[in-house]
Amino acid sequence: MNEAQTNVSPEQRQFARMLEIGMRGGLVLLACGFAAEMSGWLPALVAPSSLPDFWVLSVEEFRRATGAPAGWDWLARLDYGDSLPLLGIAVLCATTLSAICVLLVTSIRRGDRFYALIAALEIIVLLLAASGVLTAH
Repeated sequence: MNEAQTNVSPEQRQFARMLEIGMRGGLVLLACGFAAEMSGWLPALVAPSSLPDFWVLSVEEFRRATGAPAGWDWLARLDYGDSLPLLGIAVLCATTLSAICVLLVTSIRRGDRFYALIAALEIIVLLLAASGVLTAH
């Protein structure tokens, strides 16, 4: 073990391990979703060959023209190849949240109220951001 490894706290190792697991899982899901779409194993909501026709459209125009889902509606369309890769992206995005949740539990068990408060506030901010509550309309 080198000198840098000896100065790493158990919490830092735990956080890093959670990030590693989530990153690997998310990348596998992302690659599998992409492969399912490109191979034609799952049908595409929008055929990859027709995507250049839609590049000039705004998001709203694209959604109207293609029937693409908005917000979290993509979860109901995981049977489409172009929606399935979003699951990998969601796992990658949720990885930090899950790692912070583990740190929150660890901090509570240790009785470290300050770090538990910081972790809880981070969780609240991440959940609000993911929910779309904070977006301007």
